[in-house]
Amino acid sequence: MDLLELRDQLDVIDARIVELYEKRMEICGQVAEYKIETGKKVFDKQRETEKLAKVKSLTHTELNSQGIEELFEQIMSMSRKLQYKILAERGSIGKLPFIGVDKLETDKARVVFQGAEGAYSQAAMMQYFGNEVNSFHVDTFREAMSAIDEGSADFAVLPIENSTAGIVNEIYDLLQEYENYIVGEQIIRIEHCLLGVPGAKLSDIRTVYSHPQSLMQSSRFLANYDWQQISMQNNAFAAQKVAEEGLKTQAAIAGEHAGKVYGLEVLQKGINHSGTNSTRFIIVTNQKIFQKDAKKISICFEVPHESGSLYHMLSHFIYNNLNMTKIESRPMEGRNWEYRFFVDFEGNLADSAVKNALRGLRDEARNMKILGNY
Repeated sequence: MDLLELRDQLDVIDARIVELYEKRMEICGQVAEYKIETGKKVFDKQRETEKLAKVKSLTHTELNSQGIEELFEQIMSMSRKLQYKILAERGSIGKLPFIGVDKLETDKARVVFQGAEGAYSQAAMMQYFGNEVNSFHVDTFREAMSAIDEGSADFAVLPIENSTAGIVNEIYDLLQEYENYIVGEQIIRIEHCLLGVPGAKLSDIRTVYSHPQSLMQSSRFLANYDWQQISMQNNAFAAQKVAEEGLKTQAAIAGEHAGKVYGLEVLQKGINHSGTNSTRFIIVTNQKIFQKDAKKISICFEVPHESGSLYHMLSHFIYNNLNMTKIESRPMEGRNWEYRFFVDFEGNLADSAVKNALRGLRDEARNMKILGNY
């Protein structure tokens, strides 16, 4: 037979496959109705494992066995998603434990940020909450999360990602650990300045202080000078040190906001070599709330340590036509080579497609947690 005849035969087979697939999905819809009436869960791991073993046993070669396993994994995945959709339409999925609000109550809020006065976190906080915000600062990210968890602060402002340095690993871990939730975000441009005491000049400087990341981001500028570079916990502490010691030979790399707070002069502006350097800060609270016009959702989940498990989780976004904007992974403590995944995607917790996807993820993933809608 020539190629055209072979393709004609494939077309006949494919048409039959489509016919049988649609018949199968029709029956799956009836299964969903039965599960609604009886309260049975959609995902039955034991049943699916038995089903895969059975269909594989019907094949005659190892290659076909592998192919049939992959094919039926997909077919059963589509079946589950159809059932979740029907459950959502019948109102059987239930409400998510988050309350939609018209706006955040920020007028009398107490806000915590990590670092010292003059830190970029403070600048982000003031951009989001206003210059008159009632705030205090702590030394560590954990202390900030504890402050809102215990109720001594209503909101915390925390850096989660820098456009050049990447994610802040500790923040991801703390979001999973604490029962705190993201309700907003603020992106600020990072423009490092060389700050000195009043009257100081570039020619006076012998030592420069800053966070290691800021020193790295300003390395091209610093290469022009034979200055001693000393790392500090953060930029604001560096500016504070230079201001308190009052030596013309010392300078700090920090934001212009820090210079104003500590009375330092800008000796050189914009010394970081990336003109597009920005940091994304998240606004976190201990309440399960979201603004009704929120457009981004963050979640985290664990998956079984087996082939294809992450793929199946992510297929829920595809089926429900949700745009995933970010995925990160963090190693799980005490479980070598196993990871927790953090995903951002577009949507609102009130959307039916979002509810459908989250229901599927909750049933099939391990320890799925909604981190916030903002």
